[in-house]
Amino acid sequence: MAIRIGISGWRYAPWRGAFYPRGLRQADELAFASSRLTSIEINGSFYALQRPESYRAWAEQTPEGFVFSVKGPRFVTHMRKLADVETPLANFFASGPLALGAKLGPVLWQLPPTLGFDPDRIAAFAALLPRTTAAAAQLAARHDERLDARAWTTTDADRPLQHALEVRHATFLDPRFPALLRDLDIAVVVADTAGRWPVVEDVTSDRLVYVRLHGDTELYTSGYDDEALDRWAAKIAAWAAGDEPPDARRLGPPAPHEPAGRDVVVYFDNDVKVRAPVDAMALARRLGVGP
Repeated sequence: MAIRIGISGWRYAPWRGAFYPRGLRQADELAFASSRLTSIEINGSFYALQRPESYRAWAEQTPEGFVFSVKGPRFVTHMRKLADVETPLANFFASGPLALGAKLGPVLWQLPPTLGFDPDRIAAFAALLPRTTAAAAQLAARHDERLDARAWTTTDADRPLQHALEVRHATFLDPRFPALLRDLDIAVVVADTAGRWPVVEDVTSDRLVYVRLHGDTELYTSGYDDEALDRWAAKIAAWAAGDEPPDARRLGPPAPHEPAGRDVVVYFDNDVKVRAPVDAMALARRLGVGP
Protein backbone atom coordinates (compact mmCIF):
# COMPACT_ATOMS: atom_id res chain seq x y z
CA MET A 1 0.00 0.00 0.00
CA ALA A 2 1.33 3.45 -0.94
CA ILE A 3 -0.15 6.93 -1.02
CA ARG A 4 1.25 9.34 -3.58
CA ILE A 5 0.20 12.97 -3.80
CA GLY A 6 1.22 15.06 -6.79
CA ILE A 7 0.29 17.41 -9.59
CA SER A 8 -0.98 17.09 -13.14
CA GLY A 9 1.86 18.42 -15.27
CA TRP A 10 4.66 20.67 -14.08
CA ARG A 11 5.36 23.26 -16.78
CA TYR A 12 3.14 26.26 -16.13
CA ALA A 13 4.36 29.81 -16.71
CA PRO A 14 2.40 31.32 -13.74
CA TRP A 15 4.25 28.97 -11.36
CA ARG A 16 7.59 30.61 -12.18
CA GLY A 17 8.54 33.00 -9.41
CA ALA A 18 5.71 31.58 -7.26
CA PHE A 19 6.13 27.81 -6.75
CA TYR A 20 9.38 27.72 -8.71
CA PRO A 21 12.08 30.07 -7.41
CA ARG A 22 12.70 33.10 -9.54
CA GLY A 23 15.52 32.39 -11.95
CA LEU A 24 15.18 28.60 -11.85
CA ARG A 25 15.89 27.17 -15.29
CA GLN A 26 12.90 25.58 -16.99
CA ALA A 27 15.03 22.46 -17.45
CA ASP A 28 15.30 22.18 -13.66
CA GLU A 29 11.59 22.53 -12.87
CA LEU A 30 10.86 18.81 -12.84
CA ALA A 31 13.75 18.12 -10.46
CA PHE A 32 12.49 20.89 -8.18
CA ALA A 33 8.87 19.64 -8.21
CA SER A 34 9.89 16.03 -7.63
CA SER A 35 11.91 17.03 -4.58
CA ARG A 36 8.69 18.24 -2.96
CA LEU A 37 6.15 15.74 -4.28
CA THR A 38 6.10 11.96 -4.75
CA SER A 39 4.34 11.70 -8.12
CA ILE A 40 3.44 13.68 -11.23
CA GLU A 41 0.87 12.97 -13.90
CA ILE A 42 2.34 13.37 -17.39
CA ASN A 43 -0.34 15.10 -19.45
CA GLY A 44 1.63 16.14 -22.54
CA SER A 45 1.10 12.57 -23.75
CA PHE A 46 -2.62 13.37 -24.00
CA TYR A 47 -2.04 15.99 -26.70
CA ALA A 48 0.73 14.32 -28.72
CA LEU A 49 2.96 11.28 -28.66
CA GLN A 50 6.12 12.05 -26.71
CA ARG A 51 9.55 10.63 -27.48
CA PRO A 52 11.51 7.92 -25.64
CA GLU A 53 14.36 10.35 -24.91
CA SER A 54 11.90 12.62 -23.08
CA TYR A 55 10.64 9.80 -20.87
CA ARG A 56 14.23 8.72 -20.15
CA ALA A 57 15.20 12.27 -19.22
CA TRP A 58 12.19 12.61 -16.90
CA ALA A 59 13.15 9.38 -15.15
CA GLU A 60 16.73 10.59 -14.73
CA GLN A 61 15.66 13.96 -13.31
CA THR A 62 13.54 12.49 -10.51
CA PRO A 63 14.60 10.73 -7.30
CA GLU A 64 14.48 7.02 -6.61
CA GLY A 65 11.00 5.86 -5.70
CA PHE A 66 9.30 8.65 -7.66
CA VAL A 67 6.36 7.57 -9.87
CA PHE A 68 4.75 9.04 -12.98
CA SER A 69 1.23 8.41 -14.13
CA VAL A 70 0.86 8.76 -17.89
CA LYS A 71 -2.24 10.15 -19.58
CA GLY A 72 -3.33 8.22 -22.64
CA PRO A 73 -3.69 10.11 -25.94
CA ARG A 74 -6.82 11.99 -26.84
CA PHE A 75 -6.58 10.43 -30.29
CA VAL A 76 -7.69 7.19 -28.61
CA THR A 77 -10.24 8.63 -26.20
CA HIS A 78 -11.65 11.73 -27.89
CA MET A 79 -11.16 11.20 -31.61
CA ARG A 80 -11.53 7.45 -31.99
CA LYS A 81 -13.71 7.24 -28.86
CA LEU A 82 -12.07 3.92 -27.87
CA ALA A 83 -13.03 2.19 -31.15
CA ASP A 84 -10.56 0.73 -33.69
CA VAL A 85 -7.59 1.72 -31.57
CA GLU A 86 -5.28 -1.29 -31.77
CA THR A 87 -2.61 0.58 -33.76
CA PRO A 88 -2.97 3.89 -31.87
CA LEU A 89 -2.51 1.98 -28.61
CA ALA A 90 0.60 0.28 -30.01
CA ASN A 91 1.96 3.66 -31.08
CA PHE A 92 1.31 5.15 -27.65
CA PHE A 93 3.15 2.40 -25.80
CA ALA A 94 5.96 2.52 -28.40
CA SER A 95 6.38 6.28 -27.87
CA GLY A 96 8.32 5.80 -24.65
CA PRO A 97 6.32 5.20 -21.43
CA LEU A 98 8.25 1.97 -20.85
CA ALA A 99 11.47 4.02 -20.80
CA LEU A 100 10.36 5.24 -17.36
CA GLY A 101 11.25 1.79 -16.01
CA ALA A 102 10.30 1.34 -12.36
CA LYS A 103 8.93 4.91 -12.30
CA LEU A 104 6.02 4.06 -14.60
CA GLY A 105 2.80 4.15 -12.62
CA PRO A 106 -0.85 3.91 -13.74
CA VAL A 107 -2.10 4.89 -17.18
CA LEU A 108 -4.99 7.36 -17.18
CA TRP A 109 -7.71 7.30 -19.84
CA GLN A 110 -9.93 10.40 -19.74
CA LEU A 111 -13.13 10.18 -21.78
CA PRO A 112 -14.71 13.26 -23.40
CA PRO A 113 -17.95 14.79 -22.05
CA THR A 114 -19.69 13.74 -25.28
CA LEU A 115 -19.09 10.01 -24.84
CA GLY A 116 -21.82 8.20 -22.94
CA PHE A 117 -21.83 4.87 -21.15
CA ASP A 118 -21.57 1.94 -23.56
CA PRO A 119 -20.59 -1.26 -21.71
CA ASP A 120 -19.61 -3.11 -24.87
CA ARG A 121 -17.36 -0.30 -26.05
CA ILE A 122 -15.56 -0.13 -22.70
CA ALA A 123 -15.18 -3.89 -22.42
CA ALA A 124 -13.75 -4.12 -25.95
CA PHE A 125 -11.28 -1.34 -25.18
CA ALA A 126 -10.27 -2.92 -21.88
CA ALA A 127 -9.51 -6.19 -23.67
CA LEU A 128 -6.81 -4.37 -25.66
CA LEU A 129 -5.05 -2.86 -22.65
CA PRO A 130 -1.78 -4.49 -21.56
CA ARG A 131 -1.79 -5.45 -17.90
CA THR A 132 1.98 -5.91 -17.53
CA THR A 133 4.97 -4.04 -18.90
CA ALA A 134 5.97 -7.17 -20.83
CA ALA A 135 2.57 -7.19 -22.53
CA ALA A 136 2.94 -3.44 -23.19
CA ALA A 137 6.30 -4.08 -24.87
CA GLN A 138 4.73 -6.76 -27.07
CA LEU A 139 1.94 -4.36 -28.02
CA ALA A 140 4.44 -1.56 -28.69
CA ALA A 141 6.29 -3.77 -31.16
CA ARG A 142 3.17 -3.65 -33.36
CA HIS A 143 3.48 0.10 -33.92
CA ASP A 144 3.08 1.48 -37.43
CA GLU A 145 5.71 2.99 -39.71
CA ARG A 146 5.42 6.46 -38.21
CA LEU A 147 7.36 5.29 -35.18
CA ASP A 148 9.94 3.17 -37.00
CA ALA A 149 12.82 5.49 -36.11
CA ARG A 150 11.69 6.45 -32.62
CA ALA A 151 10.06 3.42 -30.96
CA TRP A 152 10.82 2.01 -27.50
CA THR A 153 9.58 -1.56 -27.38
CA THR A 154 11.41 -3.15 -24.45
CA THR A 155 11.02 -3.21 -20.68
CA ASP A 156 13.74 -3.60 -18.07
CA ALA A 157 11.48 -5.86 -15.97
CA ASP A 158 8.01 -7.35 -16.10
CA ARG A 159 5.78 -5.36 -13.74
CA PRO A 160 2.02 -5.04 -13.30
CA LEU A 161 0.49 -2.16 -15.28
CA GLN A 162 -2.63 -0.53 -13.89
CA HIS A 163 -5.24 1.54 -15.72
CA ALA A 164 -7.74 4.18 -14.59
CA LEU A 165 -10.77 5.60 -16.41
CA GLU A 166 -12.14 9.13 -15.95
CA VAL A 167 -15.66 9.78 -17.26
CA ARG A 168 -17.54 13.01 -17.91
CA HIS A 169 -20.99 12.05 -19.19
CA ALA A 170 -24.04 11.78 -16.93
CA THR A 171 -25.00 8.35 -18.31
CA PHE A 172 -22.09 6.87 -16.35
CA LEU A 173 -24.08 7.44 -13.16
CA ASP A 174 -25.33 3.89 -13.54
CA PRO A 175 -24.67 1.02 -11.09
CA ARG A 176 -23.64 -1.14 -14.04
CA PHE A 177 -20.64 1.10 -14.65
CA PRO A 178 -18.65 0.44 -11.45
CA ALA A 179 -19.69 -3.22 -11.61
CA LEU A 180 -18.20 -3.44 -15.12
CA LEU A 181 -14.94 -1.75 -14.11
CA ARG A 182 -14.67 -4.05 -11.09
CA ASP A 183 -14.94 -7.05 -13.41
CA LEU A 184 -12.26 -5.49 -15.64
CA ASP A 185 -10.00 -4.45 -12.73
CA ILE A 186 -9.84 -0.85 -13.94
CA ALA A 187 -9.92 1.95 -11.38
CA VAL A 188 -12.64 4.54 -11.83
CA VAL A 189 -11.19 8.01 -11.38
CA VAL A 190 -12.59 9.89 -8.41
CA ALA A 191 -12.81 13.31 -10.03
CA ASP A 192 -13.65 16.47 -8.11
CA THR A 193 -14.75 18.93 -10.80
CA ALA A 194 -16.59 21.58 -8.77
CA GLY A 195 -19.89 19.92 -9.70
CA ARG A 196 -19.41 20.08 -13.46
CA TRP A 197 -19.04 16.35 -14.22
CA PRO A 198 -20.16 13.13 -12.53
CA VAL A 199 -18.64 12.03 -9.23
CA VAL A 200 -18.11 8.30 -8.83
CA GLU A 201 -16.32 7.11 -5.69
CA ASP A 202 -16.80 3.37 -6.08
CA VAL A 203 -13.66 1.28 -5.56
CA THR A 204 -13.35 -0.81 -8.72
CA SER A 205 -9.80 -2.17 -8.45
CA ASP A 206 -8.26 -4.38 -5.79
CA ARG A 207 -4.98 -2.49 -6.11
CA LEU A 208 -5.62 1.13 -7.04
CA VAL A 209 -7.68 4.21 -6.24
CA TYR A 210 -7.03 7.14 -8.59
CA VAL A 211 -8.09 10.67 -7.56
CA ARG A 212 -8.00 13.89 -9.62
CA LEU A 213 -8.79 17.16 -7.87
CA HIS A 214 -9.65 19.79 -10.49
CA GLY A 215 -10.92 22.47 -8.11
CA ASP A 216 -13.08 22.60 -4.99
CA THR A 217 -15.55 25.29 -6.02
CA GLU A 218 -14.29 26.55 -9.41
CA LEU A 219 -12.97 24.21 -12.10
CA TYR A 220 -9.17 24.33 -12.56
CA THR A 221 -8.93 27.50 -10.48
CA SER A 222 -10.04 27.31 -6.86
CA GLY A 223 -7.86 25.94 -4.12
CA TYR A 224 -8.76 23.60 -1.28
CA ASP A 225 -9.14 25.08 2.20
CA ASP A 226 -8.22 23.29 5.42
CA GLU A 227 -11.66 21.74 5.81
CA ALA A 228 -11.65 20.38 2.26
CA LEU A 229 -8.11 19.00 2.62
CA ASP A 230 -9.03 17.34 5.90
CA ARG A 231 -12.03 15.72 4.22
CA TRP A 232 -9.93 14.39 1.34
CA ALA A 233 -7.22 13.18 3.71
CA ALA A 234 -9.79 11.10 5.60
CA LYS A 235 -11.10 9.58 2.37
CA ILE A 236 -7.61 8.74 1.12
CA ALA A 237 -6.59 7.16 4.42
CA ALA A 238 -9.65 4.89 4.30
CA TRP A 239 -8.98 3.82 0.70
CA ALA A 240 -5.31 3.16 1.45
CA ALA A 241 -6.27 0.96 4.40
CA GLY A 242 -8.34 -1.22 2.07
CA ASP A 243 -11.65 0.21 3.27
CA GLU A 244 -14.04 2.86 1.99
CA PRO A 245 -14.88 6.24 3.54
CA PRO A 246 -18.32 6.31 5.16
CA ASP A 247 -19.35 9.30 3.01
CA ALA A 248 -18.25 7.74 -0.30
CA ARG A 249 -20.57 8.68 -3.17
CA ARG A 250 -21.03 5.21 -4.63
CA LEU A 251 -23.29 3.94 -7.37
CA GLY A 252 -23.08 0.32 -6.28
CA PRO A 253 -22.36 -1.76 -3.19
CA PRO A 254 -19.08 -1.26 -1.30
CA ALA A 255 -16.03 -3.17 -2.44
CA PRO A 256 -14.75 -5.96 -0.19
CA HIS A 257 -12.17 -4.99 2.39
CA GLU A 258 -8.65 -5.41 0.99
CA PRO A 259 -6.42 -6.58 3.89
CA ALA A 260 -3.22 -5.53 2.11
CA GLY A 261 -4.56 -2.06 1.46
CA ARG A 262 -4.70 -0.24 -1.86
CA ASP A 263 -2.36 2.15 -3.63
CA VAL A 264 -3.85 5.64 -3.84
CA VAL A 265 -2.59 8.27 -6.28
CA VAL A 266 -3.89 11.83 -6.05
CA TYR A 267 -3.24 14.61 -8.55
CA PHE A 268 -4.17 18.26 -8.18
CA ASP A 269 -5.17 19.82 -11.49
CA ASN A 270 -6.24 23.24 -10.16
CA ASP A 271 -3.24 24.86 -11.78
CA VAL A 272 -4.55 28.24 -13.00
CA LYS A 273 -3.71 30.18 -9.83
CA VAL A 274 -0.70 28.16 -8.63
CA ARG A 275 -2.88 26.23 -6.21
CA ALA A 276 -2.00 22.70 -7.34
CA PRO A 277 1.50 22.32 -5.80
CA VAL A 278 0.52 24.19 -2.65
CA ASP A 279 -2.54 22.04 -2.08
CA ALA A 280 -0.65 18.85 -2.94
CA MET A 281 2.04 19.55 -0.37
CA ALA A 282 -0.56 20.48 2.25
CA LEU A 283 -2.47 17.23 1.68
CA ALA A 284 0.74 15.19 1.75
CA ARG A 285 1.65 16.71 5.13
CA ARG A 286 -1.74 15.69 6.52
CA LEU A 287 -1.12 12.10 5.45
CA GLY A 288 2.57 12.02 6.33
CA VAL A 289 3.62 11.04 2.80
CA GLY A 290 5.90 13.85 1.71
CA PRO A 291 9.21 13.02 -0.02
